[in-house]
Amino acid sequence: MERNDVMTAAEKYVEENWPAMLEDITTLVRIPSFEDLGAAAPGAPFGPGPRAALDAVLGIAAGMGFATGDVDGYMGFADLGGTAGTQIGIIGHMDVVPAGPGWSFEPYDVTVKDGCLVGRGVLDDKGPSVVALHAMRFLAGLGLPLRHMVRFLFGANEESGMGDVPYYRARYADPTFLFTPDAEFPVCYGEKGGFDARITSAPLGDGVIVEFEGGAATNAVPGQAHAVVRADAASLPAAERLTVTSAGPGLARIEAAGKSAHAAMPETGVNAIALIVDYLLENALCNEAERAFLAFDQRLLGATDGSGVGIATSDDYFGPLTVIGGTIALSDGRLVQTMDSRFPTSITPEEITAALTALTDPIGATFERTLLMEPFLVEPDTPEIQALLAAYNDVTGESREAFTIGGGTYAREFTRGASFGPEMPWLEMPAWAGGIHGPDETVSVAQLQTAFKIYALALFDLQQLDLG
Repeated sequence: MERNDVMTAAEKYVEENWPAMLEDITTLVRIPSFEDLGAAAPGAPFGPGPRAALDAVLGIAAGMGFATGDVDGYMGFADLGGTAGTQIGIIGHMDVVPAGPGWSFEPYDVTVKDGCLVGRGVLDDKGPSVVALHAMRFLAGLGLPLRHMVRFLFGANEESGMGDVPYYRARYADPTFLFTPDAEFPVCYGEKGGFDARITSAPLGDGVIVEFEGGAATNAVPGQAHAVVRADAASLPAAERLTVTSAGPGLARIEAAGKSAHAAMPETGVNAIALIVDYLLENALCNEAERAFLAFDQRLLGATDGSGVGIATSDDYFGPLTVIGGTIALSDGRLVQTMDSRFPTSITPEEITAALTALTDPIGATFERTLLMEPFLVEPDTPEIQALLAAYNDVTGESREAFTIGGGTYAREFTRGASFGPEMPWLEMPAWAGGIHGPDETVSVAQLQTAFKIYALALFDLQQLDLG
């Protein structure tokens, strides 16, 4: 079968099967599959939501005729057999970040509007996983002999630390080559290192701040935050993106409306926590202990390149380091700020820790690293990367180049892998559309349908390679 025949057949498949794809996406989006360790149980190590989503996607895959397996609730898989003893892997994730505030649509359902799908997970990563699974079904339907087994892995913990992968890898060999539909097209061959931390203030005593909450996830620029302080609301000045109202006698509520964004692209967002921190400092709405921590927080949140805390750096593969503060909370008389940094090869985790603790130790704050992922790189001229790139360019008629990203995907967790669409950030989206990890998460129908055709051709092309 020739490649042009495959492309023609893929076009026909998506025309005939889009209603089924949409139904499968809707089935998964309706499940609020965010991590809930408080409700974890045997077979559901990340809580009932991820467990329910795994059950649903394994049912979809079994209905397509694939042999399926459940790895104790950490991960699931669906297999399409081959003959060479080698394996092509595809991995998507069934977990999502919490919906968070600010939605104009029901987050745990699919709304079709203006040629787009809206709902938590339509883009990250349930929608892309469904179209890639249908591409695997398409490959099976071609009836061709397959040189390499294809295994679709369904993760359940990508958004909260990827604790599912070590459990799987301890029991199964890595695919010979793997891709994940959880980034941008045309193809990503490298990912920055990931460094998350929790910074906890010294005890704040009888403070001015009564409440302070912001953000929904460590790895997202927070779009909303609020604080309640001991102050007369009527006497406080107005400020851009902030709303000040009375919260009762002697109390003022300060609400910030920022702009959500993925931590890998913080320059596209406006950090709502930073807006409140700046306001509290400017208007002396803090005691001395609070001021010390807020001043540190201002340095952390004020520059997404890390220059505020002395970790700015860049390299040729990955470009500049990024850093954000994703969530904040006042708990047991202490402020707790989370931090997410994506770092290139020109700095080490030890250097990041040293720079931050040099600022937190003098104010009595504690610094705890909560996640570490080393930079991941597959050389861009390898046959597998070039096959994915050719599939994208031939389906779209474009001539784009492979690249690296700041995000952390499943690809980095395996021996050889790449992240492969379906995001196309150059597409013009409706003004009301939201992005991943934020409210009103949106993907265009045309984008998913194009992604299906790219995945279908890529799976065919990978079968032609000598892997191993």
